[in-house]
Amino acid sequence: MDIIKEIFDNFIYDSKKLLNFGFKKQNNTYTYNQLLSNKQFELKVIISDKDIKADVWDKDTNDIYTLVKVESAKGTFISKIKNEFETILYDIRDNCFTPDVFKTATAKELIKYIKDKYNNDLEFLWQKFPNNAIARRTDNKKWYIAFLTIKGNKIGLKDNKEIEIIDIRMKPEDIEKLVDNKVYFAGYHMNKKHWITIPLNTKIDISTIKKLIDESFDLAK
Repeated sequence: MDIIKEIFDNFIYDSKKLLNFGFKKQNNTYTYNQLLSNKQFELKVIISDKDIKADVWDKDTNDIYTLVKVESAKGTFISKIKNEFETILYDIRDNCFTPDVFKTATAKELIKYIKDKYNNDLEFLWQKFPNNAIARRTDNKKWYIAFLTIKGNKIGLKDNKEIEIIDIRMKPEDIEKLVDNKVYFAGYHMNKKHWITIPLNTKIDISTIKKLIDESFDLAK
């Protein structure tokens, strides 16, 4: 996989954070230059709404220095330059970008809702599962919602396509009344007595989902 795509895929930039990091803005393009440790090479990063480009330039020749991934390059000069190149890019991502994993309009509105109402951001806790995230109360750190991307058959749907779901807390008696395995499902990867799963491609009114999130937030006290 292309290293730029590997690092920045499913992330979106924050323009204010780019400027604070040291990027310069011209029109709708942000540029950043940084000398590498040997002072001969310079990293140039260009970010726009359409693309992210990053190259290492040889200052003596003013040519792009090609970073070739060679397995035998461990400990060699090219390996050192490549590692420094990737380290800086990860630093830019971690300081200037936010995850953009969940694509449905419903997911985006719910993420905005918990941010606006509870000032909670999603936390991506699992390196092996980068498409899963949670939000928790700030007072006691208990989770009240999880956003996940899974195959539909994981919750009993016939369709095997990837879907976005949320897990939220609910009273056991309410779960018994709601679970129909069509719109509401027993909690995926959660205690099925206390959690319920809602696929975000259903036709449930979003105001209803927000109300259920509020109840889940209260149950997490």
